[in-house]
Amino acid sequence: MKNYEFTLKFKLHTSDSDVDKVVERLGAAGCTDALVGIGREGYVALDFSRQSTSREEAIRSALADVRTAIPTAELL
Repeated sequence: MKNYEFTLKFKLHTSDSDVDKVVERLGAAGCTDALVGIGREGYVALDFSRQSTSREEAIRSALADVRTAIPTAELL
């Protein structure tokens, strides 16, 4: 396995306005290998450092984890 670093940016739905809850859900869904950036209201950026067999699989698994935590988030 290799470590892959990448950033995913999302627009949050208005129902996900409580950032603390969003961060908690991300951690519970497996995004503990990401730094969460919340600079602009309604948006979130996740800077991942994820181990995987390929870059594509790392990104795919990260997207699946984010979708579990924040199903209404829109990938930018």
